[in-house]
Amino acid sequence: MSAAARAAAVALLLGFSGCDTLQQLSEVGRPPALSPTQDPTRTPGWQPVTMPMPAPQSAPSEGDSLWRPGSRAFFKDQRASRVGDLVTVLVSMNDQATLKNATTATRTSAENAGLPNLFGLETLLAHVPMNPSSLVSASSSNSNVGAGQVQRSESVTVRLAGVVTQVLPNGNLVVMAHQQFRADSELRDLRVSGVIRPEDIASDNTIQSDRMAEARIAYGGRGELTAVQTPRVGQQLMDIVMPW
Repeated sequence: MSAAARAAAVALLLGFSGCDTLQQLSEVGRPPALSPTQDPTRTPGWQPVTMPMPAPQSAPSEGDSLWRPGSRAFFKDQRASRVGDLVTVLVSMNDQATLKNATTATRTSAENAGLPNLFGLETLLAHVPMNPSSLVSASSSNSNVGAGQVQRSESVTVRLAGVVTQVLPNGNLVVMAHQQFRADSELRDLRVSGVIRPEDIASDNTIQSDRMAEARIAYGGRGELTAVQTPRVGQQLMDIVMPW
């Protein structure tokens, strides 16, 4: 095989494996590199969030009053309320589900039909080897038993700080949080985003993940352990293509 053919074969293999292989090759001999701190609104694929909004209403003004309509407290609120403010997201998921289904069905049927008498013509059939009283006889039996069970258990507990990227017209906040940490040669990546109400932010400027609408929580990473646990590209292709 010529050098050009070998180069083409290597390029083809790298093309099949995608950017992950190139990234792994670039990190040989050193741990995975952390991504730089950046503006969440400048990440590729970011788009402003649009949600159903109520009709705008103007707040009535009160003359000679220290209370501003729409305020949640008399003094300045230190909780997140504007674009760029930080809020701590508490991710606590402990979901368990158990489904059991059992079905039993049994059916038995029998049919008999005959013609013992027909205007006396049955006597003409005496020499025919046939019993007119039992011309048709049919029976059937069917039994079906089915059972199914599904058990699922998931548990994730973590807290991370996010930034308010958008204030919707009704006052709700769009929050995006991104955290990376590296242990030896394994990089863990956690991303959380969603829409929250300012009223659900606690006095310590924290928000529970179950109070987030359109929540998106992703926890993964890359490194030596992840590479060992991930099937190779060729194996994944064979699992998709092979029909057995």
